[in-house]
Formats: sequence, C-alpha cells, structure tokens
Amino acid sequence: MHNLVGGNEKEQRVRGGEVGLGDRPGILVISHGSREPGWVAQVEDAVAEARTKLPADLPVEAAYLELVEGRLIQDGVRALEARGVTDIYALPLFVSSGSTHVDEIGWALGAYAEPRRETDLEPIAVTARLTYGEPIGSDPEIARVLAAKLAPRSREPASECVLLVGHGSDEPWFYEAWRRELEGLAAEIARIGGYAGADAALLRPDEPAARIASLRARYPGARLLAVPVFLSEGYFTSSAVPNRLAGLDIDYAENALLPHPLVSDWIAGRVRGWLSRRTERLEV
Repeated sequence: MHNLVGGNEKEQRVRGGEVGLGDRPGILVISHGSREPGWVAQVEDAVAEARTKLPADLPVEAAYLELVEGRLIQDGVRALEARGVTDIYALPLFVSSGSTHVDEIGWALGAYAEPRRETDLEPIAVTARLTYGEPIGSDPEIARVLAAKLAPRSREPASECVLLVGHGSDEPWFYEAWRRELEGLAAEIARIGGYAGADAALLRPDEPAARIASLRARYPGARLLAVPVFLSEGYFTSSAVPNRLAGLDIDYAENALLPHPLVSDWIAGRVRGWLSRRTERLEV
C-alpha cells in the first residue's frame, strides 16, 4: 500500500523514467469541480494568479475531477502534452490527504499501483513523466488564510476558542488523516492568532456538537468561533456546516479558503519546490 503524508512539500510518487535535459516541465493543478460557476471561477482565478508568480514559459493547466465539461483531468493532461510537456507536476488542490478523491486521482494518474478504496475513476492516459504532489494538509501558509478569515469575527482572541470544520470520512485511514491534518491547522491558528484554544470537527462522522461541548468543558466561559475548511464557497459552507452548528451558540465565519492571495502563493510555492528538486536531479 502507498503512504501519503500531508502538510509538507515532499513529493508523493513519480511515474515514468528519469528526468532528462531535453524534458519540458508543465503543471496540472487538480481540484474537485462544481456545477456552480462561482466555485470554478474562484479556482481559475487562484491558478491564474499563481501563473504570474512562476516562469512565464511554464505551461500551467487547471483541471477538475468532475462536473466541469472539457476541463477534466484527462483534458488537462492532453493540453499539456500537446504543448510539448514531457514532465508533469500534478498538484491536488484539495484540503486533506484524507480525501478519498486525492487517493483515487493519484491512482488514476499512475502514481501508485492501487487505491486505498474502490473507485469508479478510470485510469488516465499519461505519456509524460509524472510527479504527484500533496494536498494542503497542515500547511502553515493555509493556517494564515484561515486566521485572516476569522479575524473580522474575533473580539478578544485570548478569551476565544476556534473550531475548524472539515468534510472528513467514515473510513478509518482517511478519517485519521483528516483529523491529524485539521488538528495541525487548528494548533497553528491558535498560535498565530493568540486564541485560548482550538480544535477540529468533521462532518463525517458528525462531530461538531461533541467537539463544541469538549471546548466548552476545557475553556469555560470562552467565546467560540467556527470556520469551515473548504476550498471554495458552495453547499458545504453555506448550508451543510451552518446547519450542523445551528443552536450550538458558536459564531460562524462563513468563508472558504478562496478567494485569498495566499492560496495562489501556496500553489506557486509547491511548484517552485518541485522545479527546484527537478533542477537538482538534472545537475547530478
């Protein structure tokens, strides 16, 4: 079985031969996709902004797992290869390595031999050498995004506690990854924001009420703030999360990660890291 580690810039898996001097690099930023045009537009804007922070001659494509016709992962791979790209860095723009989608996409791209769970996704045809990157995980840069989203709701951080709310999973391995990575983000937000405490709650399984009760027991009298950890605004941020928090006396900051310039910085930073490691291999 493969091993995924979230929240850092280590590469996960590489398929294909060794990188060569004549190879041309290209970037494929992969996110879930949505029927909501605004959701897709925010992702497109973030990728476009990231392009401005990267070499001008570096091909960059945004692609989606589903729901965006003509812009699926296979379309993105074909677009890069049609531009002469022979070395692809596929970056999953997802919150957590606990996402089953991150796992199945990696398998479909040939980054590892088998997925952790059954998938309906078909293998994707890739001629180029491909490196599969990592999702956000516990990246401190994204903790800064969440802290900025919370700031307008905060009054006295030292007497407040923060609850991060993420999607989660009912399957043990994926659940543990979600919990580990969101707890890492929560701890970093508490540190940089000066909050009294922080925790994470997942929608799968249904954790918000229990986690809020735990925060109240540990920090009596503290004011509670909740922030969703989702890439772009949509059903989960506007409906699913607030419905789970209803009646629990917690102030909800209805903001997704996008739009925020640090998300583009995160994309560009991951790409620059891969380009640097690629250059080092060429020089060996």
